[in-house]
Amino acid sequence: MAGDEGLGLDEVLRAAENAAPVESVDVVAENLEKRFSATEVCFLLLDIHGQEAVRLPRAGRAGQARGQAERIDLAGSVHERVLRSQRLRQEDNGEGACRLVAPVTNRGDCVGVLEMVVPHADAAVRDAVVQAAHALAYIVVTDRRFTDLYHYSRRTTAVSLAAEIQHQLLPSAPCCEAAHFTLACALAPAEDVGGDTYDYALDQDILHLSVTDAMGHDTASALLATLSVNALRGARRAGRNLLDQAYAAHRAITDHAHGMTTGQLLRVRLDTGAGELINAGHPWPLRLRGDRVEELPLKVNLPFGAPVPVTYDIQRFHLEPGDRLVLITDGMQDRRAATVDLPALIGDTRDQHPREVVRALTEAVHDACGGHLPDDATTVVLDWHGSRSGERDTNGGSNT
Repeated sequence: MAGDEGLGLDEVLRAAENAAPVESVDVVAENLEKRFSATEVCFLLLDIHGQEAVRLPRAGRAGQARGQAERIDLAGSVHERVLRSQRLRQEDNGEGACRLVAPVTNRGDCVGVLEMVVPHADAAVRDAVVQAAHALAYIVVTDRRFTDLYHYSRRTTAVSLAAEIQHQLLPSAPCCEAAHFTLACALAPAEDVGGDTYDYALDQDILHLSVTDAMGHDTASALLATLSVNALRGARRAGRNLLDQAYAAHRAITDHAHGMTTGQLLRVRLDTGAGELINAGHPWPLRLRGDRVEELPLKVNLPFGAPVPVTYDIQRFHLEPGDRLVLITDGMQDRRAATVDLPALIGDTRDQHPREVVRALTEAVHDACGGHLPDDATTVVLDWHGSRSGERDTNGGSNT
């Protein structure tokens, strides 16, 4: 068996591009089977809750995917260890061969894992599998625009209409790793939300970030959130400043709906860490600097859509390399979650990736509420690297 047999990685990408969107994953699987005599090659998607891995069916079995795909509980599994560490794991399969499990991740966005059995695995084989898994992430991120396969395969529970609307408002990736920062976001409960959103966009010199919470529940709040998010995006994409974006959201609601949306809008300059922020009736951010966690005390303006004259104020802040900024909606401060000390938990997880911090905070509040969140709960964690950007590994891990 030679590691260079079969298609090379560039040929794999070209072959995947030529395949139908629902079959491109099979191109990678077939390549690995040919190159390394691999068996049991499969791709497992991370489910919508982040609690299970769902085995994507191979070509010819796609019609069996809905409700019939194999599901694997992540808790305590090798798949969970791979996703959390973002490192390939090798295990003896008990029959003289090796089982390899590699993370399928794109710029910090955990898509799933690639798993296979090979007769033997040396450093060259392991490296090739890691490269194939990384290429697979790009393939899936590209192809999921053209098919529902990757969407319905991730849904291990029914999704409400409000949640369907909400998820279409969110960025396609809940995590982003870039030279100057690492960002992770989560919205819970995933299957039945209505009101909360997060959004981000990266320009050449600025990171844009927002968190909003539309009043009410169900589809009414989801529709209110739709007005808010699209008004903010429209103004942002037109090159308008932060004040203009805030007033655009306010006018969109007052002109087309009845209700209000709280929000927090941020812009951070990549070269200096200098930030601007507008707080429209929203909980204050929490900042971890060194060993100290503290709220950023801000002037609080009225929510977007308030039925009275409103004025929005830009407030300044500055991020230093090593800072962690945490944004939340009021669902994370539910009275039943009063036992959760969010600042202490942020401090305790200071050495973890923002993905893990988001998960830890959300799970703590979820458990404190008896396993049922009475309201949407959104968490956004921003790690600022600044001038230490060269130390980051943008394939999903950190070298620091």
